[in-house]
Amino acid sequence: MDLPTRVKLLEVGPRDGLQNEKSPVPAAVKVELVQRLQNAGFKEIEVTSFVSPKWVPQMADNAEVMAGITRQNGVRYSVLTPNLQGFEAAALSRPDEIVVFGAASEAFSQKNINCSIAQSIERFAPVVQAALAQGIAVRGAISCAVGCPYEGEIAPERVALVARLMHGIGVQHVGVADTIGVGTPLRVQRAMEAALSVYALDQVSGHFHDTYGMALANILASLEMGVWQFDTSVAGLGGCPYAKGATGNVASEDVVYMLHGMGIATGVDLDALIDAGKFISDFLQRAPNSRAAVALLNRRAQAQ
Repeated sequence: MDLPTRVKLLEVGPRDGLQNEKSPVPAAVKVELVQRLQNAGFKEIEVTSFVSPKWVPQMADNAEVMAGITRQNGVRYSVLTPNLQGFEAAALSRPDEIVVFGAASEAFSQKNINCSIAQSIERFAPVVQAALAQGIAVRGAISCAVGCPYEGEIAPERVALVARLMHGIGVQHVGVADTIGVGTPLRVQRAMEAALSVYALDQVSGHFHDTYGMALANILASLEMGVWQFDTSVAGLGGCPYAKGATGNVASEDVVYMLHGMGIATGVDLDALIDAGKFISDFLQRAPNSRAAVALLNRRAQAQ
């Protein structure tokens, strides 16, 4: 099998992982988490989002967190900016990349950002133009690319449509996101193919939730297509709001363990990553939501 020899992982724990936490996480803890993740070898970190604190109170300290991190050469720090107002606030914190979120589901778009898919693209267009004018990279996420809590299964044609719309306004890279984790390998491959009909292989990544335990299988299915960039979340941070009690983002530790076991390089130190996951899990007063982390922490304890 002709698999990539190296994979780039985008760590989304500080933003996508923590945004669903009900109790406030202090800015100092978020900064420490980012520091630990970059020290573990991550070169792409999604730090925070510039959204209204009314909607996402956990991210109200966005500017403080961005100001608090000690930037390392070669690390790209990205932030979510849903509109021009958010971008203008974000630009002051000097992000390397901004992220805009569209959906392949019309119903999800309405429920999530209160507008149609077409309207969301219209809203993103000036954000993308402003970012590119300032030399800031632009990534787009296509949420509900496989399934939607309101519409059910999503046709690959919907993914291709959103990819075309995003490409048309200048979005440089798209992430194919199985937001509710219902995807299985063949369905994920079809969604990936749809994105790849518009974007080059190096401009497409995968974002998988582990709600039904399929995230690692879906990553493997994407690797088989040559896809080599994926979003992961330390300690499996981030719940799935549409499946009560279910896990959310695939755990970075599990992905790194699998890839290293396959001889695929990530540049990430698994032990340092496990330490970062334990740090944030201890703060949140729960065990890491990562099978590999729990197993390797148990092994450490037995060796003492």
